[in-house]
Amino acid sequence: MSLLQIKGLTKQFGGLTAVNQVDISIRPKSITAIIGPNGAGKTTLFNLITGIYKPDKGSISLAGTSLLNRKPNQIAGLGIARTFQNIRLFKEMTALENILVGMHNHLTSNLFGTLFRLPRVRLEEQNAAKHAYQLLETVHLADKCNELSKNLSYGEQRRLEIARALATKPKILFLDEPAAGMNPKETKELTDLITQIRNDFDLTIILIEHDMKLVMKISEEIIVLDYGQRIASGNPDEIRTNPRVIEAYLGKGAVS
Repeated sequence: MSLLQIKGLTKQFGGLTAVNQVDISIRPKSITAIIGPNGAGKTTLFNLITGIYKPDKGSISLAGTSLLNRKPNQIAGLGIARTFQNIRLFKEMTALENILVGMHNHLTSNLFGTLFRLPRVRLEEQNAAKHAYQLLETVHLADKCNELSKNLSYGEQRRLEIARALATKPKILFLDEPAAGMNPKETKELTDLITQIRNDFDLTIILIEHDMKLVMKISEEIIVLDYGQRIASGNPDEIRTNPRVIEAYLGKGAVS
């Protein structure tokens, strides 16, 4: 059974076809990596799924519900969260406040209740703060809850972004190059964290990543794109020895 189903997905920018007739089926609670050379269409694919771009052709469905013609916030409400290549935290907010921002879709308080500080509103705020703190504990940042996000280290900011995405209560978490710029220690911690949150939250995780050591260690399936097309898919061992994948990364001479 597929949680995310993509068929014939195509996106063109002028004369460039960034994503070309891509079919993907993602199983629930799996970890899938999407890899490929620079310019292969990986981030464009993420942007199509999350509503930032509209596809020219094809279909995208989450648990049988079409995601086409929906705004990013609507798609997030259906259960898709993501991080970005470039960190997009609110730098003048604390770590805890950044996570509370990610909860807004699930809070029910209206303007009247907020202005008059009704008991129901205060209780909801208390519960939200408690849950936000628990998410900080998950990503090992509980001791930084009152720290401005701009003062966190690079690796800590990356983990905070993941915690904020988890605050939206997703079914699928998309991670766009989560290990970019990390040192080996931070990458090892991230590798462990991704596996942990999949297990603890029963999440489906899809990541774009150039760190092949990380990809090969945690991925149950790897999908390879090149020039916007899916050229291979399989488990890490199958991808490691696939001639088309080797050619895409290293050139034709590498295959022979």
